[in-house]
Amino acid sequence: MDKIKIEKSTEEKILAAAKKVFISKGMAGARMQDIADEAGINKALLHYYFRNKEKLFEMIFMEASQKLFPKINSIFESDMPLFEKIENFCEEYITIMSENPYLPLFVLNEINQDPENFMSKIWDKQKFPRPQKFLEQVEKEVKKGTIKKISPLHLLINLISMCIFPFVGKAMIQFTNDLDELQFRNIMIQRKKEIPKFIIDSIKK
Repeated sequence: MDKIKIEKSTEEKILAAAKKVFISKGMAGARMQDIADEAGINKALLHYYFRNKEKLFEMIFMEASQKLFPKINSIFESDMPLFEKIENFCEEYITIMSENPYLPLFVLNEINQDPENFMSKIWDKQKFPRPQKFLEQVEKEVKKGTIKKISPLHLLINLISMCIFPFVGKAMIQFTNDLDELQFRNIMIQRKKEIPKFIIDSIKK
């Protein structure tokens, strides 16, 4: 194995270890030594790849959000019909969350600990979801009478909440329902259809 492949493998091992440590301890509680121990390397080697845990955090978050945010914005700002937009949102959101199940809890922990620092750290570096066109589309459909009267913002919050909660409450859901990892993943696949059906049925006339 050449040097580039070895370095790539080590970096991937470090990122995987950092995700585990950040989830269990949050960024404030995590130490570089914890991450080095989880990755099975010494602290000096960890510092060779990443100067500090903030750099690790930013790389992990950006890697996942770069997959999610452009897709979500593409859906929000498209000209597709509202119901189709809801279906596509659930499909993309749950797919990305299934690939990065640590992300919701990870973000919530950091926002709760230091919201201003967290948002300032990522706001300039990411094109955050822009739901304005989606909200306006919901308002138009309400005025046309094609859907029931509903607050566009509440509809958006409902949509996001139903997609994200199973990942935030993953451990609790698995424990209380005796689900293994494969069963949980299969349920998340089912929710790609169940959530839009539930929401669309609740608002269509």
